[in-house]
Amino acid sequence: ASFKLSYYNEYKSYLRFMADIQGQFTALLETLASPDNDIRNRGEEQYNSIPPEQRITLLLNSIKLSDQSHLRSFASILLRRLLTNSWEVFVNCSQEDQASFKAQILEILKNETDEGARKKLCDTVSEIARNSQDGEGDANWEDLLKFMFYCCNSGTSQHKESALSILNSVPDIFGSAQQNYLNLIKEMLFACLNDPDHPNVRFAAIKATCSFLTCCEESVAKKHFSEFIKPMLKGVEDCVVAENDDGPLKSFVDLAEHIPKFLRPGLDQLMQFAIRVIADTNFADNWRQLVLELVITICESAPAMIRKKETYIGPMVVQMLKMMTDLDDEDNWAQEDEVEDIDSDENCVAAEAALDRLACALGGKVVLPHIIEAVPPMLQSEDWKHRYAGLMAISASAEGCKKAMESGLHNIVMACLPYVSDTHPRVRFACCNALGQLATDFSPIFQRKLHAKVLPGLILLLDDNDNPRVQSHCAAALVNFFEECPQSVLLPYLPNLCQKMQTTLEKKTLELVSTQRKLVLEQIITTIATIADTAEANFRPYYSMFMPNLKYIMENANDKELRLLRGKTIECISLIGLAVGKDVFLSDAEQIMNMLLKAQTDDGEEMEADDPQVSYMISAWARMCKIIGPQFTVYLPVVMPPLLRAAQLKPEIALVDSDDELDEDDGWEFISLTDQKRFGIKTAGLEDKNTACQMLVCYARELKGGFAQYTEQVVKIMVPLLKFYFHDLIRSAAAEALPYLLESVKSKGDDYVRQMWNYICPELLKSLQAEAEPDILAVIMESVASCIEVLGVGYIDGLQMEELIEALKQHLKKNYDKEEDRKEARKDEDYDEEVEESLESELDQDDYILGKIADIIHSLYGVFGENFTPMFDKLTDYFVAMLAPERPSLEHQWALCVFDDLIDFAPNSVPKYQHHFLGPMANYIYNPSPGVRQAAAYGVGALALKFPGQDSQYAEFYNNCLPCLVNVINAPESREAENVSATENCISAVSKVFKHVIGIDNLDEQTIQTWMSWLPIKEDQEEGPIIYGLLMDFIESDNQYVLGKDNANLPEIVKVIAEAIINKTIQSTENAELTGRIERFLSPLQANTELWQAILVHLPQTHQQLLAGQS
Repeated sequence: ASFKLSYYNEYKSYLRFMADIQGQFTALLETLASPDNDIRNRGEEQYNSIPPEQRITLLLNSIKLSDQSHLRSFASILLRRLLTNSWEVFVNCSQEDQASFKAQILEILKNETDEGARKKLCDTVSEIARNSQDGEGDANWEDLLKFMFYCCNSGTSQHKESALSILNSVPDIFGSAQQNYLNLIKEMLFACLNDPDHPNVRFAAIKATCSFLTCCEESVAKKHFSEFIKPMLKGVEDCVVAENDDGPLKSFVDLAEHIPKFLRPGLDQLMQFAIRVIADTNFADNWRQLVLELVITICESAPAMIRKKETYIGPMVVQMLKMMTDLDDEDNWAQEDEVEDIDSDENCVAAEAALDRLACALGGKVVLPHIIEAVPPMLQSEDWKHRYAGLMAISASAEGCKKAMESGLHNIVMACLPYVSDTHPRVRFACCNALGQLATDFSPIFQRKLHAKVLPGLILLLDDNDNPRVQSHCAAALVNFFEECPQSVLLPYLPNLCQKMQTTLEKKTLELVSTQRKLVLEQIITTIATIADTAEANFRPYYSMFMPNLKYIMENANDKELRLLRGKTIECISLIGLAVGKDVFLSDAEQIMNMLLKAQTDDGEEMEADDPQVSYMISAWARMCKIIGPQFTVYLPVVMPPLLRAAQLKPEIALVDSDDELDEDDGWEFISLTDQKRFGIKTAGLEDKNTACQMLVCYARELKGGFAQYTEQVVKIMVPLLKFYFHDLIRSAAAEALPYLLESVKSKGDDYVRQMWNYICPELLKSLQAEAEPDILAVIMESVASCIEVLGVGYIDGLQMEELIEALKQHLKKNYDKEEDRKEARKDEDYDEEVEESLESELDQDDYILGKIADIIHSLYGVFGENFTPMFDKLTDYFVAMLAPERPSLEHQWALCVFDDLIDFAPNSVPKYQHHFLGPMANYIYNPSPGVRQAAAYGVGALALKFPGQDSQYAEFYNNCLPCLVNVINAPESREAENVSATENCISAVSKVFKHVIGIDNLDEQTIQTWMSWLPIKEDQEEGPIIYGLLMDFIESDNQYVLGKDNANLPEIVKVIAEAIINKTIQSTENAELTGRIERFLSPLQANTELWQAILVHLPQTHQQLLAGQS
């Protein structure tokens, strides 16, 4: 008895002790929630000092024991965060303790009555379930599944909401057993979706169902859950009408993005409801915009399905245009000098973005007719807002409607032009916006065909001095116009344009001094830079008109608020210098370089990280490097430190709870991962980092060995950036830099080069395998090919080669699978012309990647020759499959190119593979695709070079191919622009067979005269020397079929040679031997004045002038 009493007393003491500890912890929770920073910070230090395993127990007890709902909620949040960040602590507990913890938390959730605390506790349970999942998705928490089914069958709405909340957060919670539970899941969700008494249950069921279906295959969703659509849509409509919880609608947007075709049975109901909501201004703007987002998401995810519901497209366009007129009358809008960032929450901005996305998704064929119908009345309206919206609609739809707009581009532009002189400044602004956007989207056709219509009005609008925002936007439209403008279009305008720019620059510089207004000045300087960049050397006469003013601004714009202006001025000066060249720029170069050096530091201090001048300065130094050349190395000690800092900038990233507040206005961008988690990145500085990386590429490329001292630092920056997935162009620059860095260090010896390559290679090959963005993948492939060529033999070891071949195999297999996917897409019920256009666009992308793969193989064969063949064996099956008749033409082309390289660089291996490619090579000479014909023809010629003579083992092959090649050359459209390269390759192939197989002495008169009729060669600079080399063979052998009786053909021969020089199909510096032969042929003719004059009279004036210079 005494023992029992003693034990009882000890137990009571322990309970009092634990209660005291828990009480202290409860007080600590209060301090953690304090609004006072100092109190909260002290509380956080104390909280973090408690071991995680003790915190878990204390937090669980707080949730269980506290009688204050806000503390239970807060403890649940902290417990979830703790388990997320320190899950291993929980895992290291005994199985009994884990089971006890899970049982307790489910019991607490079952009994929780406060709505807010219950939701936080559901989030915690979801986090435990998510972290408990194994590789197959099984959480091994059978009691949780039982709990969820119990809750959904409960008569209590709170229980149902709890189960649905968990399913929404962890939709794959059933793991590998999902199929077994499928009927139960359906019953549970369907019952909740149709709950007659509790709207919140229906709304929670919509979110849970959307999450669950999003994790399913679309076929599973359509097969098993099609009857859910009606109650789900009804629930969404109810939540929109209530304007209470937007979660169901957001979940529907996710559903539309991932499995849009699931919605097909309810599409009419959904679209009709959406149009009603968007049109009803009684709904709050954020609800109308969210419904609009739902519609646009469906359009983007299943455009062909929506195109079949064309009756809804017109009304949607009309409603977007109406929303675009929702503008405020802002006093002094046009006179503002500081322009605030666009507020994406405004109806006009959201609708404009939606129209852009709609046009890009559905295509111009179905969208443009509605634009054409709706916009003209808006342009004729007396309300400036309608005119403004109509012009902005043209801008917004131009990219997506490009193909459909092209034929009517002239009419569209003529409809816009009157509004350059509209009475309202914001309409004039919108007109500039439309013309600038059209100039970008339709370049260079827009510039070539419409310059005479567009430029006078824009240049005139530069005088709108009373409305700086209009004036500035007009200058920006000119940037759009001249960025992609053919130089021949610009030059006639250059004198007057430069005069106007000079006048405006001087006026706005004086205005800056007197009033500190800078908006127009900043833009006009950018416009001048663009004009100079396009004009290039033609800008030389105007150099002195601008440079004094620009230097003045650069030297005197020292105030902090003028940093952007100064940066743009630095950019303009460097672009002008690059345009006019070193000799013109030299007189100012030293002064400008000194100003750049001075600007680099301010009173001996380095520039601030957020200084907008940094990126302009970095780019300007790189342009100076291009202008000055190798002498630029003396500036590297000053230039490189800030450049390296910018390139090494590490962006702030965060995985945060939805409860955490991080302001997007502070430069944060977020992606929602789950209802509780968001991934954020602070984008400030990323563009500076990108610019710095691009400039490092420039220095390595331009300075070569002069950059060697920095290569070790730079390569250690660039290689890790191959995995920098926050910014595509940074990865691109990292890949592009690598071969230049290898080239730069060659002076340091083989061992150093090998060491650097061994550092580069693993990550480069990993990025080759992992990169998902096609444009960046192409750059990585270019880098691999260039590295192979820079390195040559002796650096790439066997394991590296194996890994490279494996990566190429993966891409070739992926290409094969994508073509199979396209075949299946053509069988889809929604297949239409626009889908085919999309598939063709995808095919073009694949063509680009296959071309890069072929380039890598070209480099490998070029460097390793026959030694590469054993590795090529591992890829052969893919290229053989690509030659099959049913495969796309682009695959035929690149497969033939690869076998062409085999002939060029590994001729001893040709017999091994000839049965794979000789038949297709002969057949594809007649292929409709010029690229395929060119590759096939090249292969025939390459084979003739490697296996010459009439007794060649391939003599029959040549004889079979020659008539085909001749027929292609003589075809009526063989000299059209798209065919000329293939045709000239055919001529080269015939020439090679004539010279190396048949022999020129064995050719009859008709054959030679036919061959002569194919000259001159106008495009192919690689094959041109071969063809003209054969011409010189004929001449030097005194072939009368070529020279003609009494040398009657001399004028025609001289004309052909002159055209070859004019068309640069003979480059004197690259073909010195051929050029010497031509000179030896021409010299005696030129020495005989009478004969030479007799020849010249038969030639055009251009040819006479050229040959006069040759004499």
